This record gives sequence, C-alpha cells and structure tokens, in this order.
Amino acid sequence: MEAQGDRLYALGRRFCGNREEAEDLVQETFLQAYRKWEQFQGRSSAATWLYAIAMRLCRRSRRRRAGEPDHLESLEELLPFGEPRMAVVPDEADGPLAQRIREEGRREIEQAIASLEITFRMPLVLKEIAGFPIARIAGILGIKEATVKTRVHRARLRIRKALEQALPTKDVPPPIYSRQVCLDLLRAKQETLDRDVPFAFPDEIVCERCAEVFATMDLAQGVCRDLARGELPDELREELLGRLGTSSG
Repeated sequence: MEAQGDRLYALGRRFCGNREEAEDLVQETFLQAYRKWEQFQGRSSAATWLYAIAMRLCRRSRRRRAGEPDHLESLEELLPFGEPRMAVVPDEADGPLAQRIREEGRREIEQAIASLEITFRMPLVLKEIAGFPIARIAGILGIKEATVKTRVHRARLRIRKALEQALPTKDVPPPIYSRQVCLDLLRAKQETLDRDVPFAFPDEIVCERCAEVFATMDLAQGVCRDLARGELPDELREELLGRLGTSSG
C-alpha cells in the first residue's frame, strides 16, 4: 500500500470519474490482493498483479455509462486534415499564458478521458497517466500488445482533440504531403510516444501542420502525466488498514 497506494488512487480517479468510487476501487483492490495473496504465482511483479485486480474490478463495476459515445471518431474527425486554421501550442514554455493553457487543458482532458469507453480508457490511463510500458499494460489487461497500441493510439488522438479547445488558433498553409504521408508520420510519432523516446524525424521533413499536431500530442501527454500526482487520503488509508487488520484476524 505504501508503494502503490498513491498511484492506484490517482488512476482510480481517472478510471471511475469521482472520488467516492475511486476510494471503493482502491479498498476492494487491496482487500482482494490481501485475501488472495496465496494465489500470486510470481509470473509478473506484485504491482502488475495488483493492477490486474483493479482492472477486473473496474470492468465489473464500470459498464458503459448512459450518454457515453457508441464509437470513437474516425481519423478524419480526430485530425485537422485540410482545415485552414489549427490549434497551436504557444512558444512560451513558462509564464501566465502557459499556466492558464495547462489548467484549461487539464479540464478538457479530464472530461475527454471520462467520456471514453472503458476499453479505451483503461489502456490510455495506464500508458499516459501511469506511464507503464505497452508490454506491462498488456499483462495487466490480459490482451495483446498490438491491441493495447491500437486502443492507446485512438484514445490519444481523442484527448489531443479535446486539448485543442484550450489552445489558441492560427492560419496554417495547405498540406504539402498526401494524406497517407501524414498518416505515416503520425504512426511514427505514436510509436515514439509509446516508447517514450524523442521523435527522430528532422524538422525539415515534418510540415507545419503535422508539427502542430505533434506538439499538441506532446502537451496532452504532459498534462496526463500531471494527473498521476495525488496522495491516498489519510482517512482512506486508516480505514483500509483497519479493514486489513480485521481480515487478518
């Protein structure tokens, strides 16, 4: 609990959408792990096993909510192909404008994450907020790595589009490449985000339009990482320790 409690609670807030349900998820996860410890076979880390329990509980309790979208938008809807104006990330790295944009962006991204179908929300939260590698997410969720990537990539574009609502816009030149070239560059950008490595393509190859899309993706990832910060509430910690003591007795 000391090692994983804060992170699990922060993720629970994103999975569940509110504090009360996140607290219930954290409590039940640790209680199940405690009661079923003899079932842990050591094929993965204890932390991975813990998050797998949390994901099973989340799936059980968080069926598709009324009002959630039946599908995610197409790439044409998620990307600004051919639009004369685009959202841009201001040059200022610090200062009041950057802080305001980050705060507004956080609100937009939180709402976008909450609106995702749970099959997309889980891998996105584990990747972009918790920072887990693709292989570990696949182990936690019990699905193939390729499936994790597909879901993270589509959800990542959804929150990028939501972030645009908090950004200023400007006129941009028409595309200089075919749509397929832009999609190939986007795929390469997604792979670098998956592996947490720098984007290797030189600036002269990436057109201004793609550069702005990639900049918003980087900013969205940074805002997501900020969402991972948080502490397990003291009252929840005490209640959980009391319940664990009761279980041991």
